[in-house]
Order: sequence, then structure tokens, then C-alpha cells
Amino acid sequence: MATAQLYVLCAVLCATLAEDLKLKSKAATKPVRLFTEEELKRYDGSEEGQPIYMAVKGVVFDVTKGREFYGKDAPYNALVGKDSTRAVAKMSLDPADLTSDTTGLTEEQLKSLDSIFEGTYKTKYPIVGYTASRILNEDGSPNRDFKPEDQPHFQIKDEF
Repeated sequence: MATAQLYVLCAVLCATLAEDLKLKSKAATKPVRLFTEEELKRYDGSEEGQPIYMAVKGVVFDVTKGREFYGKDAPYNALVGKDSTRAVAKMSLDPADLTSDTTGLTEEQLKSLDSIFEGTYKTKYPIVGYTASRILNEDGSPNRDFKPEDQPHFQIKDEF
């Protein structure tokens, strides 16, 4: 009886260790990229088989798995292929709000933006990059305040 229990315990332990090794040897995620506005426009859901990207707060998310919401002719397609931070904050599809500009947003809208950013986009969709405006100054020089290690889901080993 004790031998059988020992055998079962050994089998469970070996299976657990094998699973743990498999998890540790999993390939690294794709490195994140830097997207210009022009590049981001290519991922607007209009091309079949092409990923669908959307930026919020300068973070580019792959929203392809939400194709029914963001794909061509879908209800929120206006938000993709660009940084739609203002539209997300205001819960708006108005073309004037399809921008990264947060100037003049109310405290309530900014709280809503943070809540949606954290609770929806960061939890549901993979980060594939950042907008150039998030890490570069208007003149194209590096933004010294941008700290990759402070960015959501950003690992130092990832590269642009």
C-alpha cells in the first residue's frame, strides 16, 4: 500500500515539475514597437487578416480579439488606428474627440479614462507598442521623462 502511494506521489511530483519547466521555457512575448501616427493608421481594421490596433494614453493595444467591436463596420471602429484617449475618456465617437489630447477634460472624465485604461484595455488586450508622441518630444528628440520600466507590461528586455 505504501509503495503504491509513493508511486502516485512521485508521478504527481514529476508531472508538476514537467509543467513548471514547460512554463519557464515558454517563448518570450514579441517586443514592443514605436508607432508613428502614419504607421498606426495601417491597423484600422479595414484589411482582412491584418491586426487591429488602438492607442490609449500613448499605449498601443492589439484589439484584434475584439473584432466584433473594433473591426470594419463595427460599432467602435472609429477608435482604432489612432490614439483615441480623449474619446475613451469622454465615451465619445465624435470625430473631434478621436485624439490623444486630454486638454480640458473634467476630473470625472480623467478618472473614467484611468478606470477604462486599467480595467479594460490593460486587462483584455496585449500591448504591442507605444506612440511616438508618448516617448518623443514634438521636435523628435527623446523625452527624458519617459521611463520604460514605469510603463504598463513593459519589460526592460523588450526592445522597440
